[in-house]
Amino acid sequence: MTNSKNVILTARDIVVEFDVRDRVLTAIRGVSLDLIEGEVLALVGESGSGKSVLTKTFTGMLEENGRVASGTIDYRGQDLTALKSHKEWANIRGSKIATIFQDPMTSLDPIKTIGSQITEVIEKHQGKSAKEAKELAVDYMEKVGIPEAEKRFDEYPFQYSGGMRQRIVIAIALACRPDVLICDEPTTALDVTIQAQIIDLLKSLQQEYHFTTIFITHDLGVVASIADKVAVMYAGEVVEYGTVEEIFYDPRHPYTWSLLSSLPQLADEKGELYSIPGTPPSLYTPVKGDAFALRSDYAMQIDFEEHPPIFKVSDTHWAKTWLLHENAPTVHKPSVIEDLHEKIRSKVGFAQIDF
Repeated sequence: MTNSKNVILTARDIVVEFDVRDRVLTAIRGVSLDLIEGEVLALVGESGSGKSVLTKTFTGMLEENGRVASGTIDYRGQDLTALKSHKEWANIRGSKIATIFQDPMTSLDPIKTIGSQITEVIEKHQGKSAKEAKELAVDYMEKVGIPEAEKRFDEYPFQYSGGMRQRIVIAIALACRPDVLICDEPTTALDVTIQAQIIDLLKSLQQEYHFTTIFITHDLGVVASIADKVAVMYAGEVVEYGTVEEIFYDPRHPYTWSLLSSLPQLADEKGELYSIPGTPPSLYTPVKGDAFALRSDYAMQIDFEEHPPIFKVSDTHWAKTWLLHENAPTVHKPSVIEDLHEKIRSKVGFAQIDF
């Protein structure tokens, strides 16, 4: 959290619950975050840690059985948790806060041409005429790297490759002229080469249009390449937050250590990777103590008894771990992530990390 004057979205103590077969699952447990104008915030963590659920609260897109049970989300002076209907969300979703999803086919209409889907958004959000909208649509297509954009304007999604469809989804998001762009694992389904192209595209567009970005991923290589700040999520809460340099060079939470230790580039001579033992706790029942304690080699007795508060490391860096308490024993991060930057740089073919 920060006191910057350029905070455009503030989430405080967000709790999200889902009704599942007569039981209540608490997917988000007291998350607080500040989103800084013009920055890229990466949300990282294992599947099921709550990354996508959290950002859905910013666009009112929780499933019908889900709800924000408590907390506030302030977007430029407006409390988003007070919005209930699709009509109330219409002025926020897309035009102010837009989302790029993992699978572009969930965002594209298979029976409408690519061009019509972009022009529809331009006419709605920018108030342009049909002629103006087409000119802008072709321009957006060219900006996201669609070759022969004017010729491909009247083609359908099935005529585009997966990487090209993702570029079109990005073009549609740009056409909304959003204030905040949420990228929900937009490269996961693509091969490594296309992933790198999409990341480079997003970086260049962010620099050109100056929108604020939330980037959801489990790929820490991508995080190092694109993020300014990083929020590490585990079992529905943020357990560590800092600048990208702080998270990579000076991580403090054992879960962050584990995530970094499992980077593919740190595989041993046999090609074997570190994997985090055990499974996350059930979120159907209250979590006692530190949610990561049962999977951590560094857990102390207090980790099983009391939930750790925020311990400040610097003005931009904090972590929820009792290891930062003044009375905790001194422990060091795993040797495999010592000198992490040099170890990754020494791996041939991995050039994404560039602080």
